[in-house]
Amino acid sequence: MVKAVVGACWGDEGKGKITDMLAADADIVVRFQGGANAGHTIVNDYGKFALHLLPSGSFNQNVTNMIGNGVALDIEQLVKEIEEVVSKGVPRPNIVVSERAQVLMPYHRLFDTYEEERLSDRQFGSTKSGIAPFFSDKFAKIGFQVWELFEEDRLKEKIKNVLEVKNLMLEHVYHKPLLDADELYATCKRYAEMIKPYVIDSVKFMHEAVKAGKTILLEGQLGSLKDPDFGIYPMTTSSSTLAGYGAIGAGVPPYEIKEIITVVKAYSSAVGAGAFVSEIFGEEADELRRRGGDGGEYGATTGRPRRMGWFDCVASRYGCRVQGTTAVAFTVLDVLGYLDEISVCVGYEVDGEVIRDFPTTGKLEKAKPVLKVLPGWKTDIRGITKYEDLPENCRNYIEFIEKELEVPIKIVSNGPARNDIIMR
Repeated sequence: MVKAVVGACWGDEGKGKITDMLAADADIVVRFQGGANAGHTIVNDYGKFALHLLPSGSFNQNVTNMIGNGVALDIEQLVKEIEEVVSKGVPRPNIVVSERAQVLMPYHRLFDTYEEERLSDRQFGSTKSGIAPFFSDKFAKIGFQVWELFEEDRLKEKIKNVLEVKNLMLEHVYHKPLLDADELYATCKRYAEMIKPYVIDSVKFMHEAVKAGKTILLEGQLGSLKDPDFGIYPMTTSSSTLAGYGAIGAGVPPYEIKEIITVVKAYSSAVGAGAFVSEIFGEEADELRRRGGDGGEYGATTGRPRRMGWFDCVASRYGCRVQGTTAVAFTVLDVLGYLDEISVCVGYEVDGEVIRDFPTTGKLEKAKPVLKVLPGWKTDIRGITKYEDLPENCRNYIEFIEKELEVPIKIVSNGPARNDIIMR
């Protein structure tokens, strides 16, 4: 049985917690796309963790955690994260890495930084983790797959060829110091030693796991609106954030993905630039940011304050639609308990017309939110474990949003800890 856990909107929806919870019944958890450019925050008995590359099943000893071939593999970051969780008393996670995963090189981070500098006031709001240059190289066929780190003569030749192009860019476009082939070769050899214990033939591994009927969780990074095809292009990430891509990024047959659990936040938040129709500002935003998440709404990777907004029915319904959602996990509902009234964005006004379907970026940038105000419940709902015990206005809020999403809300998260969960 293969299930995917993915985000509905901009990311930061609380996927880490949901994956961590579902991993209790899983055999394998696979990161299938993205890289170390966005994090998952997990709170459990061991403490609070911001994971960037480690799959969220890493706290469960019965789970094999795989870095799939679709991931931008930052080897130093992965090894650092493994050591960090172990140093905090977590048993060493069971990690395997696809031999077909591509390796994020140190120069990818440099090019990311240089390009943002060059763009100046036209920046994409990159986390400078090297993701866009990495995926550009992957599809330009000048990337390095993990297995290539172990083939010395081939590696030397490829480094020489790749640096011809890179150094031309550095010299003539960015006016920065050139890269040294011997130095890069030494780095690759060091990476090979670091990653060697984890490398497997992931195609065989996944084929056998599916055949044996194992429970497999595919873990996505970011959300629908950061997808390069269906998101707020060009303010998107560089790999597909959709569950459908899990078949490719993890190496499972598409027809095996039976459940797509899309994580939807009870209000909106976003890190980085781009259209954000239901955004709020000033003291109203500061208050929500302060109370939000666990310890406030700040990027798990960057520490940047997240942009805040009311729940966006248009964006969230679209996000669920493109994911192919079978069930919604509705998160951080407890945060809204301080409000007398809660605004919800139910439509967009574009050029005098109200629309309910999510438009392309040009129209999105002109859109104004059409808001509906719902009564709040003015009480702390943490610790409640049964749906019927939630305050009536809280249930009404959930049911209103469920109707707007057109997909059942099956999981309600009412606190940061693993057991702050209500199953419907």
